[in-house]
Amino acid sequence: MIQPAGTTATYDVAVAEPDGGSLDTTPATSARMSRQRSKDTEVELALRRALHALGLRYRVHRRPLPGVRREVDVVFVRARVAVFVDGCFWHGCPDHATWPSRNAEFWRTKIEKNRVRDRDTDTVFAAAGWTVVRVWEHEEPAVAAVRVSDAVTGRVGRLT
Repeated sequence: MIQPAGTTATYDVAVAEPDGGSLDTTPATSARMSRQRSKDTEVELALRRALHALGLRYRVHRRPLPGVRREVDVVFVRARVAVFVDGCFWHGCPDHATWPSRNAEFWRTKIEKNRVRDRDTDTVFAAAGWTVVRVWEHEEPAVAAVRVSDAVTGRVGRLT
């Protein structure tokens, strides 16, 4: 529903796909999707707590590469380690990805584009001398934190 500024009227709007199809969705789906957080998710917070418990200090939600519009979830600037926490649905987890039946083509295209962007991000960061660690939302936070810690301590040892 769109509500024009300064009015109380609402209008149903069907957003069109580039091929002329419709992205109509149910109100329940729309409400659920609008509640999806893009930062400070439960998974991110659990990973950050586990990293902190290991004695690691970090920055969150930064764009460490000038001119690169990619925000990193957890950043270890000195070690140049970028940690991305990927949701199984949004990033097409090979073990847990689900493919919606409603607007299936739209969602498959969107998720595949996310995966391509993830690979490009890994390449860009690696070319700039960074180590990228990707953590899936289904991973145990303590186990993922040890993997991140290993990457950080390995890099710090080489940089000092």
